[in-house]
Amino acid sequence: MHQKNPFIGDYDFESLIQSYPALNDFVFVNEYGNKTIKFGDKQAVKALNKALLKVHYGILWDIPENNLCPPIPGRLDYLLHIADFFTKSSIRLLDIGTGANLIYPILATCHFNWECTGSEVDLDSLKNAQKIVSNNTFLKKTELRHQKFKNHILEHIIQPNDVFDVVVCNPPFFKNQSDAEQKNKRKFENLQLEESETQNFGGLNNELWYKGGEEAFVKKMALESVPFKKQVHWFTSLVSKKESLKSIKRAINKTDPTEVKVIDMEQGNKKSRFVAWTFH
Repeated sequence: MHQKNPFIGDYDFESLIQSYPALNDFVFVNEYGNKTIKFGDKQAVKALNKALLKVHYGILWDIPENNLCPPIPGRLDYLLHIADFFTKSSIRLLDIGTGANLIYPILATCHFNWECTGSEVDLDSLKNAQKIVSNNTFLKKTELRHQKFKNHILEHIIQPNDVFDVVVCNPPFFKNQSDAEQKNKRKFENLQLEESETQNFGGLNNELWYKGGEEAFVKKMALESVPFKKQVHWFTSLVSKKESLKSIKRAINKTDPTEVKVIDMEQGNKKSRFVAWTFH
């Protein structure tokens, strides 16, 4: 985990529960004598997120039952590594597929005081994201845009007068519904969790899968980045599968960028990464 991540240590469940009492229903003492939650339980993860955002940032947050529930420490890690790209503190961020959870604009605004814009295909998710903005004064400058064309990523979102320092994206990981269900089942078998505890982070169709998976999504994003190379300094995207990097980097290099980076991240036992490219 990034050395500047405030979630690098154990959670202070006492203060979290004090601020958000509903979290107490999900907290238990494990075999090592430590307080924790079942991270395979979506409701527990959601309650933990509510408490973390309230205690650390004073944010009132909620998402519908079926939407993606993101792990906050890992999402902040992504932004902390991006912050290392810049020497300036005033950053304009565009979040592609911000979802109902709005997590990147929330963390970017609250932790760094960046100026944020989020795009989203699903109107119901966009409506919930707007509700979060409306309920929190500190997020009032966050701009939300509807991507009306499901086959496009950056096109129709980045406008002629826009200038962004960075684009972030958590792409749909899976190729289709059956791919998502199969890999999700394997994950929870490895974790020895009950069937009722699967899909701990939830997710709608457009949040979880895209034809061709994340590899196809990031390749298309690279292709669409070319017309906007003068308007965006860094284009970035999470990549869940390490084996996809070679093909993704090859596609990015075809767009003739001046630099391509792969940043490795680690949160506990989980290893992840993001790819970044620039034409500047």
